[in-house]
Amino acid sequence: MSVRPWRDIVRRPSRQIMVGNVPVGGDAPVTVQTMTNTPTPDVRATVDQIRRCEDAGVDIIRVSCPDVESTAALKQIVRASRVPIVADIHFHYKRALEAADAGAACLRINPGNIGSSERVAEVVRAAKANGCAIRIGVNAGSLEKDLLEKYGEPCPEALVESALDHIKLLQDHDFHEYKVAVKASDVFLAVAAYQGLAEATDCPLHLGITEAGGLIGGTVKSSIGIGSLLWFGIGDTIRVSLSAEPEEEVRVGFEILKALGIRNRGVRVVSCPSCARQGFDVIRTVQKLEERLQHIRTPMSLSVLGCVVNGPGEARETDIGITGGGNGRHMVYLSGVTDHHVEDADMVDHIVRLVEAKAAEIEAQAAALEQAAAE
Repeated sequence: MSVRPWRDIVRRPSRQIMVGNVPVGGDAPVTVQTMTNTPTPDVRATVDQIRRCEDAGVDIIRVSCPDVESTAALKQIVRASRVPIVADIHFHYKRALEAADAGAACLRINPGNIGSSERVAEVVRAAKANGCAIRIGVNAGSLEKDLLEKYGEPCPEALVESALDHIKLLQDHDFHEYKVAVKASDVFLAVAAYQGLAEATDCPLHLGITEAGGLIGGTVKSSIGIGSLLWFGIGDTIRVSLSAEPEEEVRVGFEILKALGIRNRGVRVVSCPSCARQGFDVIRTVQKLEERLQHIRTPMSLSVLGCVVNGPGEARETDIGITGGGNGRHMVYLSGVTDHHVEDADMVDHIVRLVEAKAAEIEAQAAALEQAAAE
């Protein structure tokens, strides 16, 4: 029991699999995924997009492989990527064979729509031969006809049954390196399906609210659905599905994990919504700081409060804080203690320098500890 038990999350025990060199499940960190939206045969555009996602912190990236041209390009994409690549396969089992041979770390398939048992067996053989994992992707929008007839509509029980049927297809071929998703655009349906699946199997679960919407609406829906499940201890890897650029999905994914204290990367900003009491333009200041601090990967906290009502209290809990004062002169806090003032004109540049210096200090301390442990 921790000193703050209301923050504790008891994670569901699950088997661990490897997606390339990234562990998923077990006691591994919850990983963040996204998917490219460039034409896969356009290797340069696809790799450029992967680079932006890598800079945002992505752990695993999915690439659609609908045709031979895509799987032919996949080998170059895999070679250029710094993170494992998941090949997104639908219907054409030969694309799965080609993607496995091209170096994909994981194949995203529905065993049920790959075809006959022999075709599933071929895909499994290719996955085994190339060290590929498989992600079973069940979606409320593409449930099997017999399940829709049985249940009348997409429902949690139908999604879980579909997932278990697909799991059995892989297990029948002695394949166990799989993770499963049961996605829906309806938050209630998705959460209930994942809860049911979590009780029925010990495999790693890939969380997502599918077709969630644009940047704002999709972020809200994903945060409610994915966040609720993670709070329950369910989930081993996540993908936030947005009608936005993939790097935005990565940033939102990390913000969800940071908000729950599950995984920290970069600067966690605590800021007020602003009001007439603000001593500086809080909204624009936070926007500038978030943009200029995207390169920081070291976990740390920054409070940006417009006035002294809550500013000092929040600053006491963060690594660096700034509280609005009068006459364009604001108080800066370091490690929760009042330290110095800064003028309006220099504020953003000054805070960026402080954050960069603090990040370097934290990294140096971590390196020293690691060196001492190794000696």
